[in-house]
Amino acid sequence: MKHIRHRFTDESTLGDEVPSLKVLIEAAVRSGVDLSMANLAGADLRAAELGNGVFSGAKLTRANLIEARLYAANLEETDLIGADLTEAKLLSVRLVKACLAEASLAGANLYKANLSDADLSGAEMSAANLLMADLSNARLALTNLAKANLRDADLSGANLYRARLTKAKLIRARLVRARLIDADLSGADLSDAVLFRADLSSADLSGARLFKITLTEADLTEANLKGASLWGAVLIGANLSRANLTQANLDGADLTGANMEGAVVGGVDLSTANLFGARGVSGNIPR
Repeated sequence: MKHIRHRFTDESTLGDEVPSLKVLIEAAVRSGVDLSMANLAGADLRAAELGNGVFSGAKLTRANLIEARLYAANLEETDLIGADLTEAKLLSVRLVKACLAEASLAGANLYKANLSDADLSGAEMSAANLLMADLSNARLALTNLAKANLRDADLSGANLYRARLTKAKLIRARLVRARLIDADLSGADLSDAVLFRADLSSADLSGARLFKITLTEADLTEANLKGASLWGAVLIGANLSRANLTQANLDGADLTGANMEGAVVGGVDLSTANLFGARGVSGNIPR
């Protein structure tokens, strides 16, 4: 007999003569059973049909949810540490304050998912679809988001310390006050993104597409912007001290009041940029 138990009291909340726990869970979800606080640690729910299920506060540590379908499910404050959600369908899922540290979401579809205040530290999210997802104030330190689709996503206040975002799509994304210290954004596309007061110190933005990006008052101290395309970028009051701007394209960029002390500017043409009040303007940068 298979049972679903409460994660704290270990009390059996549902049990039946069924061939597997997966079948029991699917049947419970179809019947509208509230599985909040259920203990499903290590459960094999591969390819399970769990759309609209309620799992808030449940324990799904190291559960197998590969290719599971969780459309619009409620997983708020759920424990998914080390869970495998590779290529899972998580469209419009609610993962507010959920813990997904070290979880795998590679190739997962998280379109319009709500991951605000979630812990995704060290998670594998390469090639995940996070179009229009809410990741505000999420913890994404050391997370792999290489080639992820983050178009129109909200990462305001998120911690992306040393996160890997190589070739990620962040077009029109909001990263207001986001922390991207030492993050790898090489080859990423942040066109029209808003990074007001974001911390990008020591970040790697080499070869990135930063067309019309807003970096007002952003910290780019010692950032690597070699070969980056910053056409029409807004860098008002930005800190670019000791940044590497070698061969970067800054045509039409607004650097009003920016700090460029010690910046490396080899091969940079700033003849069309606005440098009013910029500090450290010398050498081959026109005054």
